[in-house]
Amino acid sequence: MTAYKDFSREELIAEKQALQKRFDEYKAMGLNLDMSRGKPSKEQLDLSMDMLKPVDYVENGFDVRNYGLLDGISSCKKLFAELMDVDEKNVIIGPSASLNLMYDYICQCYCEGVLGSTPWCKLDSVKFLCPVPGYDRHFTILEHFGIEMVNVPMTDEGPDMDVIEELIKSDSVKGMFCVPKYSNPQGITFSDETVKRIAAMKPAAKDFRIIWDNAYCVHDIKEDGDELLNIFSVLGDNEDMVIEVCSTSKMTFPGAGVSALAASEANIAQIMKRLNCQTISYDKMNQLRHVKFFGNLDGIKAHMKKHAAIMKPKFDMVIEHLENELGGLEIASWLDPKGGYFISLDVMNGCAKRVGELCKDAGVTLTTVGATYPYGNDPNNSNIRIAPSLPPVAELDLATQILCVSVRIAAVEKLLEQ
Repeated sequence: MTAYKDFSREELIAEKQALQKRFDEYKAMGLNLDMSRGKPSKEQLDLSMDMLKPVDYVENGFDVRNYGLLDGISSCKKLFAELMDVDEKNVIIGPSASLNLMYDYICQCYCEGVLGSTPWCKLDSVKFLCPVPGYDRHFTILEHFGIEMVNVPMTDEGPDMDVIEELIKSDSVKGMFCVPKYSNPQGITFSDETVKRIAAMKPAAKDFRIIWDNAYCVHDIKEDGDELLNIFSVLGDNEDMVIEVCSTSKMTFPGAGVSALAASEANIAQIMKRLNCQTISYDKMNQLRHVKFFGNLDGIKAHMKKHAAIMKPKFDMVIEHLENELGGLEIASWLDPKGGYFISLDVMNGCAKRVGELCKDAGVTLTTVGATYPYGNDPNNSNIRIAPSLPPVAELDLATQILCVSVRIAAVEKLLEQ
C-alpha cells in the first residue's frame, strides 16, 4: 500500500468516500460487539468446570471449611511458590483477585507506612512511577489515594530505565506499578537486563516499593513464549523492595479464582499483622479446589496450553487484519505479542478518540480511549487497547474489520484538516 502521507488531496477525498461506504455498510448491520476488557471467553471458562466437582475438604486433618490458616492452606502455598519460583514461607494466599492484594498493600503503606517509615498519608508529596501505556486498574488505585502518577515510557525491553533511575533520586517517589511479563496492553516482557537494573536500583526513598503484577506469568499464546527473569533471584540486598502478585483469574474463573502474594520475610510479617485485623481467612475451600484441579505447576502449564489453543486464532486474526488493512499506510503501529491478553494499537497522533467514536457508531465497544494512561490522559491521543479474548471468532472478525476502517477514516480526516 502507498502511505497516506503521499496521497494527493484529491486521492484522500476519494479514499474517504470509499471508506465511508464500507463503514456505512457495517453500521447498517446493527452490531453489538465488545472488545473492551480482557475477559476469558465461554470456551475458556468451560475448561475449568471439573473443578466444581465435589472434593474432600480436609487437608492434613484440617477441615478447610472452618476458620483458620490466615495465610492459606499449605498445599496452595506450595503450588503458588512453585508458580512464582519462591520459597513457600514467602507466600500469602489471598482472595479471588490480585487486585485486592494490590489495593490493600497500597492502603497499608498509605495508612501505617512501610516497615516503620512515615505513613504516606502524612507526607506532603507521594509519587508513583507508571510505565505507559499501562493497566488502568493500577492507575485507579493510585488516584483513589491521591498519589501522584508519573509517566515512564515503555521500550521494547520494558520501562525506560534511564528515566526511572533519574526519577528515583527524589524521596517523594515511593514506588512503581508494572506488569513484567506480557505487559498490559503492549504484551512486552521485560528483558533480563531491565529486570536486573530494576533489582539493583537504589531509590532515595527507603520505603520505595515495586508492585510486580505478574498477571500473565503462564499466559503464553505462542509456542516460543517469552521467559521472564525471576526478580527475587537478583534482588540481593533489595529483597524488601518488591511485592509480587498473581492469580488464577484468567486460568480458571475471574472473580472466583485464587490470588497470591510473594515478598520478603519482613514484608510478609507486616502484611500478616494487618491481615490478622482485616480477616479471619480467605476462601480455603476454593484454594483446595484449585490445588486438586491443577495438582502442580506442570498441571497449570498443561491447562494453559488449552487456553492458548483458543486464544491464538483470535490474536492471529486481529494481527492479520491490521497487517492487511493498515500495513504500509504509515498511520498505525502495533506489536504481535507472544502471550497475555491484549494487542496495543497506536494510531496517528490525535486520532484515537475519533476511532473510538466511529467504532461505537458501528456497534463496536473498545476500551475507553485514554484508559491506558494515568488520569485517562493519553498525551498523544493515539493508543487503543484491543482485547480479542471474549468475542466469538466470527464477531471478532467483524469487529476488527470495523476497527481498521475506523482507523483509516480517522487518519484521512486528520490529513484533510492539514
